[in-house]
Amino acid sequence: MTMGIRSARPPQPTLEMVAAAAGVSRATVSRVVNGSPKVRQEVVDSVNAAIEQLNYVPNRAARSLASHHTQSVALVVPEDMTKFFGDPYFAAVVQGITQRLDESDYTLNLLVASSDPRHKTMRYLRSGNVDGAIVISHHTGDDFVANLETTMPVVFGGRPTNHSGPDNYFVDVDNVAGAISGVQHLINLGRHRIGTITGPVDMPAGIDRLNGFRHALAAAGLESDAVEHADFTAAGAAAATRRLLEHSPHVDALFVASDLMAVGTMGVLAEQGRSVPGDIAVVSFDDSPAATSGPISLTTVSQPSKEMGFAMADLLLRLLAGDETVPHHNFMPTRLVFRDSA
Repeated sequence: MTMGIRSARPPQPTLEMVAAAAGVSRATVSRVVNGSPKVRQEVVDSVNAAIEQLNYVPNRAARSLASHHTQSVALVVPEDMTKFFGDPYFAAVVQGITQRLDESDYTLNLLVASSDPRHKTMRYLRSGNVDGAIVISHHTGDDFVANLETTMPVVFGGRPTNHSGPDNYFVDVDNVAGAISGVQHLINLGRHRIGTITGPVDMPAGIDRLNGFRHALAAAGLESDAVEHADFTAAGAAAATRRLLEHSPHVDALFVASDLMAVGTMGVLAEQGRSVPGDIAVVSFDDSPAATSGPISLTTVSQPSKEMGFAMADLLLRLLAGDETVPHHNFMPTRLVFRDSA
């Protein structure tokens, strides 16, 4: 009987083989594979070249068992699913987050939940399924994420609400200063009866933009009582705009706390025959695609949403890599973008 001879498989590339090929230590290769920021760029390039040459594939499952790490992070969004997919702000932030994670070995788990009555989200997060989390669009009543940072590294997108202590990590813009710049532009145009459609007052962004509105008007000696609250949606802003025009019909300008809300506001102004910017000048906030989606492009306070997402992910990866120099409070600049509405 003829016996077949099975050819030996070539050995699978190992971390040690990559280290030898790159002329570095095993620990350095591990740091590069895990996206550590503590490795010089020329060393990163050398290791990545060795990985490509050897066709090395990190064994995620084995590494997870050995290190108790999952190589996954969660993006937690305490919002309604429709709102999440309907607001261009979220799309820009997620784009920035994934761009940074693509440079690492981490994958992203998306968790969208406006509430967690059965504690499913928290059970998932606290059961070792992810190594860290990014939380965006959080509200005062989101108790199910309030203590998340006690169990894993967490970076907040936006200043936290109930837990804004010095130990929290977050990326935000100065919403007060941004709102002041938008309202000041309206004042400089000679508008003196200025109203606002606010964001939710259970969110720091909504609160801070309202405070900026009031600060700018107070500094100019103008009244700031033409206020209606909305929910960062076009429909909510449309309803709020109708209410505002009922009790303050003589407003000559509006500061609307997001571009998406301004789309709803502009629709109501068109319905009522109010010209923009002739009768009512409008300034909004975000500089998202919604700002240029209508027949009248919006003058808006621009925040770098994609860059903010990138920074959130970068901070989290640095925390996961043990970087003790990560700054806690990170603010990015805003700027006023001039278009047709004001």
